[in-house]
Amino acid sequence: MAYFAVRGIELRALSAAVPANEERNEHYTRLSHSELKLLMKTTGVEKRRVAPKGMATSDLCFEAAQKILKELEWHPSEVDLLIFISQSRDYYLPSTSAILQDRLGLSVSSMTFDIGLGCSGFVYGLSIAASLLQSTGFKKALVLSGDVSSATCSYNDKSTYPLFGDGGVACALENTGKDHSWHFDTYTDGSGHESIIIPDGGIRNLLSEASFENKIYSEGIERSRLNLALNGIDIFNFSISKIPQSIAHFEQLTGKNSRQHDYFIMHQANMLMNETIRKKTGFDASQVPYSIRDFGNTSSASIGLTMVTQLADQLRSKKLNLLLSGFGVGLSWANASITADSIVCPDLIEL
Repeated sequence: MAYFAVRGIELRALSAAVPANEERNEHYTRLSHSELKLLMKTTGVEKRRVAPKGMATSDLCFEAAQKILKELEWHPSEVDLLIFISQSRDYYLPSTSAILQDRLGLSVSSMTFDIGLGCSGFVYGLSIAASLLQSTGFKKALVLSGDVSSATCSYNDKSTYPLFGDGGVACALENTGKDHSWHFDTYTDGSGHESIIIPDGGIRNLLSEASFENKIYSEGIERSRLNLALNGIDIFNFSISKIPQSIAHFEQLTGKNSRQHDYFIMHQANMLMNETIRKKTGFDASQVPYSIRDFGNTSSASIGLTMVTQLADQLRSKKLNLLLSGFGVGLSWANASITADSIVCPDLIEL
């Protein structure tokens, strides 16, 4: 069982960046007006931010990280650890974390690495960074996460294109030694890995001419093997069954239920799906913020982006007990119970 607690770590800052370019689903031409209305009602996605060609996930994370370093008055040389979590890295190699170390001016003696996770990545990243801070004696860390999913979604695939938006977030963590604990619980079920997948372009299926060929899978679903493929029914069923079960188990382990948490922030996957999870876990609607209407599914950026856009005033001024849950591609899911006490939380950055 991958449940553990970490002591003495604080969330000092959280920032988010999105492309300035906005696309509204009402203008999506591959669905009829009635189909679009149903799509927006069930998924909750009305508009999304879409990166222009040449803008990478690292650019969004860089701006978010630079902003909090400045507002915290941290010199880049003070940062001991940088973790970059994304499925849209700059290059096949080298690691994007190395590039960000250089761009941000971090010391060459800092530890940096990439993690190739999506929907669960924000929570996984916090768990790994907090654990390393506690075990190594490192003092300060940056956790950067996000995706430019629009680059891999086919416009002609109604099952993916209207759902995914682009964004990046940056978290600053510090080992202060204060007497409190964060709790984490992580899961993986690789038997469902084909439910969300880009089939070609990796070592398993190397890039070939056939990778670029578009294929019609059903009405309104046309894509190549370099585009994201999503089995929505499988993901829906997985999420509404496994996530409430894992939350109930997590609450037993931590001794904290919906009454002990101020907010429950979920990965922004699908409004109908998330609301089903909310009701099954017993949280009041006022405890569960959403950003999916304005930004869509932003992969590992979605939890942090929701916090920045929906809870900024409370994060800046109060001590909050937060339950976080990320779930999806992998299949991978993770829960966290953390505190945020009057943190630095700049306004949303638009590039």
